[in-house]
Amino acid sequence: MTFVQVIDCRTSKYSEMNRLLDAWVEQTEGKRTATHSLVGRDHTEPDHYVEIIEFPSYEKAMSNSNLPETNRIFEEMVSLCDGMPTFTDLDVVREDRLNKATARRFFDEVASDGRLSLVDELFLTDYRHHDVGKEAASVIGTEPLKSDIADWRQAFDFRFTLDSELAEADRVCIRWTWRATHRGTFMDVPPTGRQVEMTGVTEFRFRDGRIEEAWWTYDRLGLLRQLGVSV
Repeated sequence: MTFVQVIDCRTSKYSEMNRLLDAWVEQTEGKRTATHSLVGRDHTEPDHYVEIIEFPSYEKAMSNSNLPETNRIFEEMVSLCDGMPTFTDLDVVREDRLNKATARRFFDEVASDGRLSLVDELFLTDYRHHDVGKEAASVIGTEPLKSDIADWRQAFDFRFTLDSELAEADRVCIRWTWRATHRGTFMDVPPTGRQVEMTGVTEFRFRDGRIEEAWWTYDRLGLLRQLGVSV
């Protein structure tokens, strides 16, 4: 179970504190068990800071706390604080990466199920589409996206399998496998009935909870070879 430690402190010496945190990251390279660290400053009280540190488990957090570097840096951190920092230990019982959920909805409900009406819900109207298989550097707007999806769906009966997902800030990157049956004409190739497969990666950039831009990378030449085209 993911474990989170919340450290709450007050300090007027944050620049020194920041250098201390950088030193801890450098000194614990290859030894620390923390996977994610976030520091926030109180919007209304500038001397009030909260650090949130994520670990794979409580046991990993305890292992991290026992590092000599952690103990030494903690003592220096306390000397910079206006009073003793407080700690809150949390077992994570629910975690929602909302942008990842939106990206999954695109693959499952729009691309695979053909619910094109959802495009306007999931994408911004000024959406930019970058596709390794297209000559244009980018395509703007949701209508070209709907048309593109419709073209693929008339040529193939397909489903996506999402193999891995990474989310950071406003980006979601998904590695996927696409499996299909060739049912209609694709790039002047008449339907063959062949079972085909393709892997690829899509990176989405979000704004205000909706997809603003996407980059698609996949092996279109490999797909054509599976359809019997000499390329």
